[in-house]
Amino acid sequence: MRRGDEARDQPTVRDEHVVRVPFDARAMLAYLAVHVVPGVERLELDQALVASDEQPTAPTRGRVERLVRAADGSVARLVVQLAPDEVVAHVRLVSLGGAGPFDGSSTSGARGGHEGLAPAAGEVAGWLGRWFGLEDDVADAGEHLRHDEVLGPLVAARPHLRVPGHVDGFEVAAQTVLGQQVSLAAARTFTGRLAEALGTPGPDGLTLFPTATAVAEADPDELRGVLRVPAARARTLVAVARACADGVDLTPGVAGPAVRERLLALPGVGPWTVDYLALRALGERDAFPAGDLVLRQAFALVPAAELARRAEPWSPWRAFAAQHVWSAAQLARVTRAAATSPARGRRSRTARPQA
Repeated sequence: MRRGDEARDQPTVRDEHVVRVPFDARAMLAYLAVHVVPGVERLELDQALVASDEQPTAPTRGRVERLVRAADGSVARLVVQLAPDEVVAHVRLVSLGGAGPFDGSSTSGARGGHEGLAPAAGEVAGWLGRWFGLEDDVADAGEHLRHDEVLGPLVAARPHLRVPGHVDGFEVAAQTVLGQQVSLAAARTFTGRLAEALGTPGPDGLTLFPTATAVAEADPDELRGVLRVPAARARTLVAVARACADGVDLTPGVAGPAVRERLLALPGVGPWTVDYLALRALGERDAFPAGDLVLRQAFALVPAAELARRAEPWSPWRAFAAQHVWSAAQLARVTRAAATSPARGRRSRTARPQA
């Protein structure tokens, strides 16, 4: 074989994936800023404060990175640059050297010579699509919702808004359970403690979130002490983990009603948790957690049942309706925080926990 032929026979490693669609990067970054889990995800904002007519606003560009389990059990480092109407991801497989300090378990398939190669392009596209809602028809959703007196101005302000999801259904389930009846900042803290206790250390201080099986095998009482959460919350977390380890699939495209039924049968899991997971983990674009406090505040704190009736005309895009309300609240909070913060330069900064 000639040298040139040998070179042509080598597989091409492509680790950059570019998606250009209508995309509201500012809203997505505001969402990430209050949801990233310490140690599991790292968020950097390009220019934390942007002055426009002397009015501080949220950043429009940033970068988020984390570790993700590939379908074959290997682990990939996913680095995503977010900008208006563009999502650019770089992904490489990595080898993990350590085990979680809490249980001594290792990550199956994370070792063994895969470091440096790129996962399949289709799998990366799936991660990005689930995480950032890139496959939705935002124009159709906006046209459907824009006639509502409350939602209309929100849709007009953010026509390219998308509904965030997650690359790991169990991870978002754990964060949701740990976030019941506490602030977003507290939920992130508790979830970070869970990752530190049961996750697997990776490169540059990143931690691979533990599997459902690893959490299912933990003792709830011991876990309560590690996470510093109420005993009931620890039991609910372990119950959800056991359900996922036993076959409850929290990925888009599964039979949603069956998943809802199994989750609702667990102790400490109510309608809000199930509806929220349908939206974030299952990717159901008609999911609507009517009991959510922020949503109820947007509609004068009406009872959940009344808000559910109010939302019926928004079907089949009720998840977009919820996200528009949440994003408006998140962006207002970020802007208020920016207005009271010292001026910063153009250098990037790492987002810190905030409510």
